[in-house]
Amino acid sequence: MCITTALIPSYCPSMKLVQLVKELEEHNMRCVCVNDGSPEEYDEIFDLLPENTVLLKHETNLGKGAALKTGMKWIGENIRDGVVISADGDGQHLPEDILNIAEEAKKHGESLVLGARSFTKQDVPARSYYGNKLTEKVFTLISGIHVSDTQSGLRAFQSSLIPRLLGIKGERYEYEINELLYCAENGIRIIEIPIETVYEGNNECSHFHMFRDSLKIYGQLMKFSLSSFASFLIDTVSFTLFNALFTFDAGMAAANVCARVISASFNYECNRQAVFKAAGTRKDSLLKYFGLAALILLCNTCILYVLHRCGLKALYAKILTEMILFFFSFAVQKNYVFKTYERKADA
Repeated sequence: MCITTALIPSYCPSMKLVQLVKELEEHNMRCVCVNDGSPEEYDEIFDLLPENTVLLKHETNLGKGAALKTGMKWIGENIRDGVVISADGDGQHLPEDILNIAEEAKKHGESLVLGARSFTKQDVPARSYYGNKLTEKVFTLISGIHVSDTQSGLRAFQSSLIPRLLGIKGERYEYEINELLYCAENGIRIIEIPIETVYEGNNECSHFHMFRDSLKIYGQLMKFSLSSFASFLIDTVSFTLFNALFTFDAGMAAANVCARVISASFNYECNRQAVFKAAGTRKDSLLKYFGLAALILLCNTCILYVLHRCGLKALYAKILTEMILFFFSFAVQKNYVFKTYERKADA
């Protein structure tokens, strides 16, 4: 028998949590709630949950990712066959949408089914609208696939995926982005199903901290940016010095090549060890990296000359060229050069 389980992580909940659990259990859905270290005054709300609800508790607030893992671990140990739906208990996910997502997950095997909200400026708080749009673009860049609602907390999957999902890094909101990245990297199909977009009280009940959690979500891109900026400084200083020394006709091209060899060597080691943390040896990625570097060098030199011919000074042309090639380089390094996992065919 396929059992459907709703996994609801909760921190400082309102009565909406109790109402949601009651409605789901009326539809024969088992509910597992995780009290993620809420203060004692919220115990009275958790005490009102139906008797059949499984209530797990963290003594201190560990984060949404940790709460999801605690719930998945319990489900994996106690329910061998079934569908798991992770949902928020703050009123943003309607019972009918949760039930619909559960039914979709039963049809698609080892896939991750997302409840995708529709975002418009008129209906969604500004921070949620722009935050989701930014994350959508960054995720597409990093993963190579498009997901319209990367921050959706309504997700469903077969319980057979639990051992793999438990190994994903992240204890707070970054876990949900890491989960999507893991699925993209490992060929686990991501399916989006439209759901209602509900924001009550300008989304004031959300425990998402824009600055802190964004740093964790975009951490890899930020590290890549720092690595690229350091390499850019090395490249630019080297280019300026060589360009002053090389006074022959092809001096600027030669200066660009020499500067790029120096900066690329630094950038390779930095990205391999600190940014993408590639598990393989240098042999696995070195040829790919310098093949990419050669391609970018060719593009770099061509764009540089075009911009210079159009009247830009050499230094300004160099800066603009690097900006153009930044995102292309990130995407290729992430998805090809330093790729840790092999993609599998869609389920």
